[in-house]
Amino acid sequence: MATWQCVKQCGACCHLDPAYRPDLDEYLSPQEMELYLSMVGEGGWCVNFNRTTRECRIYTNRPRFCRVETEVFEDMYGIYPEELNDFAIECCQQQIEGVYGDRSLEMLRFNQAVGYIYKE
Repeated sequence: MATWQCVKQCGACCHLDPAYRPDLDEYLSPQEMELYLSMVGEGGWCVNFNRTTRECRIYTNRPRFCRVETEVFEDMYGIYPEELNDFAIECCQQQIEGVYGDRSLEMLRFNQAVGYIYKE
């Protein structure tokens, strides 16, 4: 069974371009939306993402919409704790594919880290 985990120096989730996330207003409060939009920088990348080191500059203090935690996902998306693992894996795969491509090193690293087995 695959088990979700964040893969260091990926950063796909740090690509915040609202054009690729048209449903933001469905799960962000007005205050969160304002914060989210203030974090969008050059090329749609988060202003807190160091593109050289590929790490978040505010990781320990990042907003809740940047966290993969059971209570956050249940509140924001209606995802129950028992669904979180599979949902998070799918979300990451979609985001990595959109940012880097489905055959990228980032996708390979993520799939290996979570123990994802390709289904034919």
